[in-house]
Amino acid sequence: MSNFWDKLEKPFFCLAPMSDVTDIAFRSILAKYSKNRENKNKVVFWTEFVAADGLADKLGRKKLSHILEYKESERPIVAQVFGANPKNMEIACRYIASLDFDGIDINMGCPDKSVVAQGAGSALIKTPDLARKIIQSAHEGIKSAGKNIPVSVKTRIGFNKEEIDNWIPEILKEDISALTIHLRTKKEMSAVPANWEHIKKIKKLIEKSGKKILLIGNGDVVDLEDAKEKAEKYGCDGIMIGRGVFGNPWFFKTPSSSPLSGGESEIPPLTRGGQEGLKEKLKILIEHVQIFEEKLAKPKHKSFDVMKKHFKAYVNGFDGAKELRIKLMETKNSKQVEKIINDFLNKI
Repeated sequence: MSNFWDKLEKPFFCLAPMSDVTDIAFRSILAKYSKNRENKNKVVFWTEFVAADGLADKLGRKKLSHILEYKESERPIVAQVFGANPKNMEIACRYIASLDFDGIDINMGCPDKSVVAQGAGSALIKTPDLARKIIQSAHEGIKSAGKNIPVSVKTRIGFNKEEIDNWIPEILKEDISALTIHLRTKKEMSAVPANWEHIKKIKKLIEKSGKKILLIGNGDVVDLEDAKEKAEKYGCDGIMIGRGVFGNPWFFKTPSSSPLSGGESEIPPLTRGGQEGLKEKLKILIEHVQIFEEKLAKPKHKSFDVMKKHFKAYVNGFDGAKELRIKLMETKNSKQVEKIINDFLNKI
């Protein structure tokens, strides 16, 4: 398989891996309403992160396999994996590669306490030799699966403090196709603004390495225009967006083609901004809930309550939003959601 990273138009945009958010239901909706013909080569999807230790175990793999389910419409799609055990990383990446993902990304930035306690995620910033071994093991797993897909890394600028000069060159010694930098330390979490000025230093380190490694910036991107501006200003090849995508199924479309803007769109003519755009958005929420229920809630992979964070994102900024949101928070299944939303739509 050829390296999909080489074919992307720049700047390209990435859907950040977010636990209990970027599951198959969320990605299916974004793929349907955002990945149109014009920008398919500009948008890369990430899965939620999945534990290498879990995938290395047959019982664990059965429990986690839903995380790695995807649709062809989501391509290019990257599976993100975390772990601190090289052997388990090799086994996990052999399995992931067999599922025909476009790439594998190793999480070296997650600040979650339980992940850090395992020596994984952002804890790998403190153990660069192990981090390098983890990347090597990922390649070994891919090779043993008879595949040839690229490996990338997502990390932060440091653990307790900024340590770009010591940390980033270590990763660059390994065979990676792309490097995503969340422009905060692990300690900062999301409590301070992302410092995009660091991109320039990291870019120079990549140039110094003499390797062709794409640089992706991440942190506080609010919309596609903001992403384009940051790519141009700081010289990133790509921009990764997390929280900014919430509640906007058209996020990756150009602003003029979003139904909420009143511009032209591939979506039917009834969706032309204002109230009609709101109606379309709420109907898509119903669709999102139905996919979530079918793929994740009914098979008992996830609690239906996971959808509630999406209710908060979809249902705000319009008259009656608070009341509608309160009702949706009480729901237990998609039929209840559909009835409540349709009752609301019939009154506006």
